Amino acid sequence: MHAPERSLPATHAARLIMVLSLTPTIGLGIGRFAYSLVLPDMRDSLGWSYSAAGFMNTINAAGYLAGALIASALVKRFGLSAVVRWGTVAAVASLALCALSGNFVVLSFARLLAGVGAAVGFVASGALAATIAQSKPERANFLLSLFYAGPGSGILLSGLIAPFTLQAFGPGSWWIVWWAMTLLAAIMILPLLLTRFGANAEIADPTPVRFAIRPALIYLAGYFLFGAGYIAYMTFMIAYVRDAGGGAPAQSAFWCLIGLSAFATPWIWRRVLALDRGGRSTAIILAVNAVGAALPLFGHSVVLLAISALVFGVSFFAVVGSTTAFVRFNYPHAAWPTAIAALTISFGIGQTLGPVVTGAITDAFGNLSYALNAGAAMLAMGAVLAAFQGRLVNSE
Repeated sequence: MHAPERSLPATHAARLIMVLSLTPTIGLGIGRFAYSLVLPDMRDSLGWSYSAAGFMNTINAAGYLAGALIASALVKRFGLSAVVRWGTVAAVASLALCALSGNFVVLSFARLLAGVGAAVGFVASGALAATIAQSKPERANFLLSLFYAGPGSGILLSGLIAPFTLQAFGPGSWWIVWWAMTLLAAIMILPLLLTRFGANAEIADPTPVRFAIRPALIYLAGYFLFGAGYIAYMTFMIAYVRDAGGGAPAQSAFWCLIGLSAFATPWIWRRVLALDRGGRSTAIILAVNAVGAALPLFGHSVVLLAISALVFGVSFFAVVGSTTAFVRFNYPHAAWPTAIAALTISFGIGQTLGPVVTGAITDAFGNLSYALNAGAAMLAMGAVLAAFQGRLVNSE
Protein backbone atom coordinates (compact mmCIF):
# COMPACT_ATOMS: atom_id res chain seq x y z
CA MET A 1 0.00 0.00 0.00
CA HIS A 2 1.56 3.22 -1.15
CA ALA A 3 0.90 6.61 0.37
CA PRO A 4 -0.66 9.27 -1.89
CA GLU A 5 1.88 11.02 -4.06
CA ARG A 6 2.65 14.58 -3.07
CA SER A 7 3.87 16.07 -6.32
CA LEU A 8 0.79 17.93 -7.49
CA PRO A 9 1.13 21.75 -7.52
CA ALA A 10 -1.42 23.42 -5.23
CA THR A 11 -3.19 25.18 -8.10
CA HIS A 12 -3.41 21.96 -10.09
CA ALA A 13 -4.79 20.06 -7.09
CA ALA A 14 -7.41 22.78 -6.56
CA ARG A 15 -8.40 22.69 -10.24
CA LEU A 16 -8.80 18.90 -10.23
CA ILE A 17 -10.91 19.02 -7.07
CA MET A 18 -13.14 21.77 -8.49
CA VAL A 19 -13.70 19.64 -11.60
CA LEU A 20 -14.54 16.69 -9.34
CA SER A 21 -17.02 18.90 -7.46
CA LEU A 22 -19.15 18.88 -10.63
CA THR A 23 -20.16 15.30 -9.73
CA PRO A 24 -22.08 16.25 -6.54
CA THR A 25 -23.12 19.51 -8.24
CA ILE A 26 -24.99 17.52 -10.88
CA GLY A 27 -26.00 14.51 -8.78
CA LEU A 28 -27.04 16.46 -5.67
CA GLY A 29 -27.23 20.20 -6.40
CA ILE A 30 -29.37 19.62 -9.51
CA GLY A 31 -30.38 15.95 -9.57
CA ARG A 32 -31.79 15.82 -6.06
CA PHE A 33 -32.49 19.35 -4.92
CA ALA A 34 -33.98 20.90 -8.09
CA TYR A 35 -36.93 18.59 -7.45
CA SER A 36 -37.94 20.84 -4.55
CA LEU A 37 -38.31 23.76 -6.97
CA VAL A 38 -40.74 21.92 -9.26
CA LEU A 39 -42.45 19.93 -6.48
CA PRO A 40 -45.32 22.43 -5.91
CA ASP A 41 -46.19 22.55 -9.65
CA MET A 42 -45.84 18.76 -10.04
CA ARG A 43 -48.03 18.18 -7.00
CA ASP A 44 -50.74 20.51 -8.31
CA SER A 45 -50.56 19.31 -11.93
CA LEU A 46 -50.31 15.58 -11.21
CA GLY A 47 -52.67 15.53 -8.22
CA TRP A 48 -50.17 14.21 -5.69
CA SER A 49 -50.56 14.16 -1.92
CA TYR A 50 -47.65 15.31 0.24
CA SER A 51 -46.94 11.63 0.92
CA ALA A 52 -46.66 10.96 -2.84
CA ALA A 53 -44.45 14.01 -3.24
CA GLY A 54 -42.29 12.82 -0.35
CA PHE A 55 -42.12 9.34 -1.90
CA MET A 56 -40.30 10.79 -4.93
CA ASN A 57 -37.47 11.87 -2.66
CA THR A 58 -37.70 8.57 -0.76
CA ILE A 59 -37.20 6.57 -3.96
CA ASN A 60 -34.36 8.92 -4.89
CA ALA A 61 -32.79 8.30 -1.48
CA ALA A 62 -33.33 4.53 -1.86
CA GLY A 63 -31.39 4.71 -5.11
CA TYR A 64 -28.70 6.70 -3.30
CA LEU A 65 -28.52 3.98 -0.67
CA ALA A 66 -28.27 1.25 -3.32
CA GLY A 67 -25.53 3.20 -5.09
CA ALA A 68 -23.59 3.58 -1.86
CA LEU A 69 -23.83 -0.18 -1.24
CA ILE A 70 -22.29 -1.07 -4.63
CA ALA A 71 -19.86 1.84 -4.94
CA SER A 72 -16.81 0.17 -3.36
CA ALA A 73 -17.19 -2.93 -5.55
CA LEU A 74 -17.47 -0.75 -8.66
CA VAL A 75 -14.37 1.21 -7.64
CA LYS A 76 -12.45 -2.03 -7.19
CA ARG A 77 -13.50 -3.26 -10.66
CA PHE A 78 -13.33 -0.08 -12.75
CA GLY A 79 -11.27 2.49 -10.78
CA LEU A 80 -12.24 5.81 -9.23
CA SER A 81 -12.18 7.99 -12.36
CA ALA A 82 -14.41 5.70 -14.44
CA VAL A 83 -16.97 5.35 -11.64
CA VAL A 84 -17.07 9.13 -11.18
CA ARG A 85 -17.83 9.66 -14.86
CA TRP A 86 -20.41 6.91 -15.33
CA GLY A 87 -22.24 7.80 -12.12
CA THR A 88 -22.54 11.40 -13.27
CA VAL A 89 -23.70 10.36 -16.76
CA ALA A 90 -26.48 8.31 -15.10
CA ALA A 91 -27.52 11.37 -13.08
CA VAL A 92 -27.76 13.49 -16.26
CA ALA A 93 -29.80 10.77 -18.02
CA SER A 94 -32.25 10.71 -15.10
CA LEU A 95 -32.95 14.43 -15.54
CA ALA A 96 -33.94 13.87 -19.17
CA LEU A 97 -36.20 11.01 -18.13
CA CYS A 98 -38.00 13.27 -15.63
CA ALA A 99 -38.87 15.61 -18.52
CA LEU A 100 -40.35 12.86 -20.70
CA SER A 101 -43.34 11.66 -18.71
CA GLY A 102 -45.76 12.52 -15.92
CA ASN A 103 -46.34 8.84 -15.21
CA PHE A 104 -45.71 8.12 -11.53
CA VAL A 105 -43.84 4.86 -12.23
CA VAL A 106 -41.60 6.45 -14.88
CA LEU A 107 -40.83 9.40 -12.63
CA SER A 108 -40.12 7.04 -9.73
CA PHE A 109 -37.62 5.13 -11.86
CA ALA A 110 -35.99 8.38 -12.96
CA ARG A 111 -35.61 9.50 -9.34
CA LEU A 112 -34.24 6.05 -8.44
CA LEU A 113 -31.66 6.28 -11.24
CA ALA A 114 -30.72 9.78 -10.12
CA GLY A 115 -30.02 8.46 -6.62
CA VAL A 116 -27.90 5.52 -7.78
CA GLY A 117 -25.83 7.72 -10.11
CA ALA A 118 -25.38 10.44 -7.49
CA ALA A 119 -24.22 8.02 -4.77
CA VAL A 120 -21.83 6.03 -6.95
CA GLY A 121 -20.35 9.26 -8.31
CA PHE A 122 -20.20 10.85 -4.86
CA VAL A 123 -18.38 7.98 -3.14
CA ALA A 124 -15.82 7.75 -5.95
CA SER A 125 -15.35 11.50 -6.37
CA GLY A 126 -15.13 11.99 -2.60
CA ALA A 127 -12.38 9.37 -2.31
CA LEU A 128 -10.61 10.81 -5.37
CA ALA A 129 -10.85 14.37 -3.97
CA ALA A 130 -9.51 13.19 -0.59
CA THR A 131 -6.61 11.46 -2.34
CA ILE A 132 -5.75 14.57 -4.36
CA ALA A 133 -6.13 16.80 -1.28
CA GLN A 134 -3.69 14.59 0.59
CA SER A 135 -1.02 15.63 -1.91
CA LYS A 136 -1.08 18.97 -0.08
CA PRO A 137 -1.61 17.95 3.58
CA GLU A 138 -1.26 21.50 4.88
CA ARG A 139 -4.19 22.63 2.71
CA ALA A 140 -6.17 19.38 2.64
CA ASN A 141 -9.18 20.61 4.66
CA PHE A 142 -9.47 23.72 2.49
CA LEU A 143 -9.21 21.68 -0.73
CA LEU A 144 -11.90 19.26 0.48
CA SER A 145 -14.13 22.20 1.36
CA LEU A 146 -13.90 23.31 -2.28
CA PHE A 147 -15.23 19.90 -3.29
CA TYR A 148 -18.18 20.03 -0.90
CA ALA A 149 -19.08 23.59 -1.79
CA GLY A 150 -19.61 22.37 -5.36
CA PRO A 151 -23.32 21.48 -5.07
CA GLY A 152 -23.98 25.13 -4.23
CA SER A 153 -23.40 25.90 -7.91
CA GLY A 154 -26.17 23.50 -8.89
CA ILE A 155 -28.53 24.92 -6.28
CA LEU A 156 -27.71 28.49 -7.27
CA LEU A 157 -28.17 27.93 -11.02
CA SER A 158 -31.34 25.88 -10.64
CA GLY A 159 -32.68 28.56 -8.29
CA LEU A 160 -32.08 31.20 -10.97
CA ILE A 161 -33.74 29.10 -13.68
CA ALA A 162 -36.61 26.99 -12.30
CA PRO A 163 -38.93 29.51 -10.55
CA PHE A 164 -38.85 31.96 -13.47
CA THR A 165 -39.37 29.16 -16.01
CA LEU A 166 -42.46 28.08 -14.11
CA GLN A 167 -43.65 31.67 -13.94
CA ALA A 168 -43.06 32.24 -17.66
CA PHE A 169 -44.76 29.07 -18.92
CA GLY A 170 -47.47 28.85 -16.27
CA PRO A 171 -49.01 25.96 -14.32
CA GLY A 172 -48.11 22.51 -15.63
CA SER A 173 -44.72 23.57 -17.04
CA TRP A 174 -42.71 21.43 -14.62
CA TRP A 175 -41.47 19.24 -17.50
CA ILE A 176 -39.93 22.28 -19.22
CA VAL A 177 -37.93 22.91 -16.04
CA TRP A 178 -36.60 19.35 -16.18
CA TRP A 179 -35.44 19.91 -19.78
CA ALA A 180 -33.68 23.09 -18.64
CA MET A 181 -32.00 21.18 -15.82
CA THR A 182 -30.94 18.46 -18.30
CA LEU A 183 -29.30 21.05 -20.56
CA LEU A 184 -27.56 22.69 -17.60
CA ALA A 185 -26.20 19.35 -16.36
CA ALA A 186 -25.10 18.31 -19.86
CA ILE A 187 -23.00 21.46 -20.10
CA MET A 188 -21.52 21.02 -16.62
CA ILE A 189 -20.49 17.39 -17.19
CA LEU A 190 -18.16 18.25 -20.08
CA PRO A 191 -15.09 19.27 -17.98
CA LEU A 192 -15.53 16.10 -15.94
CA LEU A 193 -15.50 13.93 -19.07
CA LEU A 194 -12.53 15.73 -20.59
CA THR A 195 -10.20 15.99 -17.55
CA ARG A 196 -7.56 13.34 -16.91
CA PHE A 197 -7.00 12.87 -13.19
CA GLY A 198 -3.84 10.78 -13.60
CA ALA A 199 -2.72 7.48 -12.17
CA ASN A 200 -1.33 9.15 -9.05
CA ALA A 201 -4.85 10.23 -8.11
CA GLU A 202 -6.04 6.64 -7.90
CA ILE A 203 -5.80 4.57 -4.76
CA ALA A 204 -2.82 2.22 -5.15
CA ASP A 205 -4.67 -0.84 -3.85
CA PRO A 206 -8.40 -0.41 -4.59
CA THR A 207 -9.41 -3.61 -2.77
CA PRO A 208 -12.17 -2.58 -0.30
CA VAL A 209 -10.93 -2.71 3.29
CA ARG A 210 -13.27 -4.06 5.95
CA PHE A 211 -15.01 -1.22 7.80
CA ALA A 212 -15.36 -1.74 11.57
CA ILE A 213 -18.74 -0.29 12.52
CA ARG A 214 -18.52 -0.37 16.31
CA PRO A 215 -15.74 2.27 16.84
CA ALA A 216 -17.67 4.78 14.73
CA LEU A 217 -21.21 3.67 15.62
CA ILE A 218 -22.21 6.86 17.42
CA TYR A 219 -20.87 8.95 14.53
CA LEU A 220 -22.81 6.83 12.03
CA ALA A 221 -25.97 7.32 14.13
CA GLY A 222 -25.46 11.08 14.12
CA TYR A 223 -24.96 11.07 10.36
CA PHE A 224 -28.13 8.97 9.98
CA LEU A 225 -30.08 11.65 11.85
CA PHE A 226 -28.53 14.33 9.63
CA GLY A 227 -29.76 12.42 6.57
CA ALA A 228 -33.26 12.07 8.01
CA GLY A 229 -33.43 15.66 9.28
CA TYR A 230 -32.03 17.82 6.49
CA ILE A 231 -34.27 16.30 3.82
CA ALA A 232 -37.46 17.80 5.29
CA TYR A 233 -36.02 21.29 4.87
CA MET A 234 -34.64 20.72 1.38
CA THR A 235 -37.80 18.95 0.16
CA PHE A 236 -40.53 21.20 1.50
CA MET A 237 -39.10 24.68 2.13
CA ILE A 238 -39.96 25.99 -1.36
CA ALA A 239 -43.54 24.80 -0.82
CA TYR A 240 -43.43 26.51 2.59
CA VAL A 241 -42.26 29.78 1.02
CA ARG A 242 -44.95 29.51 -1.68
CA ASP A 243 -47.68 28.75 0.86
CA ALA A 244 -46.58 31.86 2.75
CA GLY A 245 -47.27 33.95 -0.36
CA GLY A 246 -43.80 33.95 -1.92
CA GLY A 247 -43.85 34.12 -5.72
CA ALA A 248 -41.11 33.22 -8.21
CA PRO A 249 -38.70 36.00 -7.08
CA ALA A 250 -39.02 34.98 -3.41
CA GLN A 251 -38.58 31.28 -4.18
CA SER A 252 -35.59 31.99 -6.40
CA ALA A 253 -33.97 34.30 -3.84
CA PHE A 254 -34.43 31.76 -1.04
CA TRP A 255 -32.93 28.90 -3.06
CA CYS A 256 -30.08 31.04 -4.39
CA LEU A 257 -29.14 32.11 -0.87
CA ILE A 258 -28.69 28.44 0.09
CA GLY A 259 -26.49 27.92 -2.97
CA LEU A 260 -24.49 31.12 -2.49
CA SER A 261 -23.80 30.40 1.16
CA ALA A 262 -22.03 27.19 0.16
CA PHE A 263 -19.23 29.21 -1.44
CA ALA A 264 -18.32 30.63 1.96
CA THR A 265 -17.98 27.14 3.45
CA PRO A 266 -14.20 26.69 2.87
CA TRP A 267 -13.34 29.89 4.72
CA ILE A 268 -15.92 29.84 7.51
CA TRP A 269 -15.31 26.30 8.72
CA ARG A 270 -11.57 25.92 8.15
CA ARG A 271 -10.65 26.40 11.82
CA VAL A 272 -13.56 24.30 13.08
CA LEU A 273 -12.54 21.38 10.88
CA ALA A 274 -9.04 21.55 12.41
CA LEU A 275 -10.33 21.39 16.01
CA ASP A 276 -10.00 17.64 16.50
CA ARG A 277 -10.02 14.35 14.66
CA GLY A 278 -13.14 12.95 16.29
CA GLY A 279 -16.75 14.10 15.96
CA ARG A 280 -16.57 17.52 17.64
CA SER A 281 -16.18 19.47 14.39
CA THR A 282 -19.17 17.68 12.85
CA ALA A 283 -21.21 18.31 16.01
CA ILE A 284 -20.60 22.07 15.93
CA ILE A 285 -21.47 22.38 12.26
CA LEU A 286 -24.53 20.14 12.62
CA ALA A 287 -25.79 22.22 15.55
CA VAL A 288 -25.60 25.36 13.38
CA ASN A 289 -27.47 23.44 10.66
CA ALA A 290 -30.25 22.62 13.14
CA VAL A 291 -30.58 26.31 14.06
CA GLY A 292 -30.91 27.25 10.37
CA ALA A 293 -33.58 24.59 9.86
CA ALA A 294 -35.56 25.76 12.89
CA LEU A 295 -35.63 29.50 12.11
CA PRO A 296 -38.62 29.44 9.66
CA LEU A 297 -40.77 28.02 12.44
CA PHE A 298 -40.63 31.40 14.20
CA GLY A 299 -42.26 33.35 11.35
CA HIS A 300 -42.50 34.08 7.64
CA SER A 301 -40.66 37.39 7.51
CA VAL A 302 -38.30 37.94 4.60
CA VAL A 303 -35.37 38.61 6.93
CA LEU A 304 -35.96 35.44 8.96
CA LEU A 305 -36.26 33.25 5.86
CA ALA A 306 -33.13 34.82 4.36
CA ILE A 307 -31.10 34.19 7.53
CA SER A 308 -32.43 30.64 7.65
CA ALA A 309 -31.31 29.95 4.07
CA LEU A 310 -27.85 31.39 4.70
CA VAL A 311 -27.27 29.59 8.01
CA PHE A 312 -28.62 26.28 6.71
CA GLY A 313 -26.69 26.46 3.45
CA VAL A 314 -23.33 27.41 4.91
CA SER A 315 -23.50 24.53 7.40
CA PHE A 316 -25.24 21.88 5.29
CA PHE A 317 -22.37 21.37 2.86
CA ALA A 318 -19.82 21.62 5.66
CA VAL A 319 -21.41 18.71 7.56
CA VAL A 320 -20.78 16.43 4.59
CA GLY A 321 -17.25 17.81 4.22
CA SER A 322 -16.51 17.16 7.88
CA THR A 323 -17.32 13.47 7.48
CA THR A 324 -14.69 13.07 4.76
CA ALA A 325 -12.19 14.87 7.00
CA PHE A 326 -13.14 12.38 9.74
CA VAL A 327 -12.43 9.49 7.34
CA ARG A 328 -9.15 11.02 6.18
CA PHE A 329 -7.94 11.48 9.76
CA ASN A 330 -9.07 8.12 11.13
CA TYR A 331 -8.69 5.49 8.41
CA PRO A 332 -5.81 4.22 6.26
CA HIS A 333 -5.74 5.45 2.68
CA ALA A 334 -6.89 2.14 1.16
CA ALA A 335 -9.98 2.20 3.42
CA TRP A 336 -11.26 5.60 2.26
CA PRO A 337 -13.72 4.39 -0.42
CA THR A 338 -15.15 1.79 1.99
CA ALA A 339 -15.36 4.23 4.92
CA ILE A 340 -16.98 6.97 2.80
CA ALA A 341 -19.40 4.38 1.42
CA ALA A 342 -20.31 3.26 4.97
CA LEU A 343 -21.05 6.84 6.00
CA THR A 344 -23.00 7.38 2.78
CA ILE A 345 -25.07 4.26 3.53
CA SER A 346 -25.92 5.55 7.02
CA PHE A 347 -26.83 8.94 5.56
CA GLY A 348 -28.77 7.20 2.78
CA ILE A 349 -30.92 5.18 5.19
CA GLY A 350 -31.79 8.38 7.03
CA GLN A 351 -32.75 10.33 3.95
CA THR A 352 -34.71 7.34 2.60
CA LEU A 353 -36.95 7.35 5.65
CA GLY A 354 -37.07 11.14 6.08
CA PRO A 355 -39.18 12.34 3.09
CA VAL A 356 -42.00 9.82 3.34
CA VAL A 357 -42.24 10.23 7.12
CA THR A 358 -42.28 14.04 6.97
CA GLY A 359 -44.74 13.91 4.04
CA ALA A 360 -47.05 11.69 6.08
CA ILE A 361 -46.75 14.07 9.05
CA THR A 362 -47.75 16.97 6.80
CA ASP A 363 -50.74 15.06 5.38
CA ALA A 364 -51.85 14.08 8.91
CA PHE A 365 -51.65 17.59 10.39
CA GLY A 366 -52.24 19.63 7.23
CA ASN A 367 -49.33 21.93 7.97
CA LEU A 368 -45.72 21.86 6.77
CA SER A 369 -44.52 23.33 10.07
CA TYR A 370 -44.82 19.96 11.80
CA ALA A 371 -42.55 18.26 9.27
CA LEU A 372 -39.99 21.08 9.55
CA ASN A 373 -40.12 20.80 13.36
CA ALA A 374 -39.36 17.10 13.16
CA GLY A 375 -36.46 17.71 10.76
CA ALA A 376 -34.86 20.37 12.95
CA ALA A 377 -35.18 18.13 16.03
CA MET A 378 -33.41 15.25 14.25
CA LEU A 379 -30.57 17.55 13.21
CA ALA A 380 -30.14 18.69 16.82
CA MET A 381 -30.06 15.08 18.07
CA GLY A 382 -27.49 14.24 15.40
CA ALA A 383 -25.27 17.05 16.69
CA VAL A 384 -25.46 15.70 20.24
CA LEU A 385 -24.47 12.20 19.13
CA ALA A 386 -21.55 13.39 16.96
CA ALA A 387 -20.14 15.34 19.92
CA PHE A 388 -19.50 12.04 21.75
CA GLN A 389 -17.44 10.48 18.93
CA GLY A 390 -13.78 10.29 19.86
CA ARG A 391 -10.78 9.90 17.59
CA LEU A 392 -10.15 6.44 16.18
CA VAL A 393 -6.77 4.75 15.85
CA ASN A 394 -5.49 5.16 12.29
CA SER A 395 -3.89 1.86 11.41
CA GLU A 396 -1.95 3.11 8.36
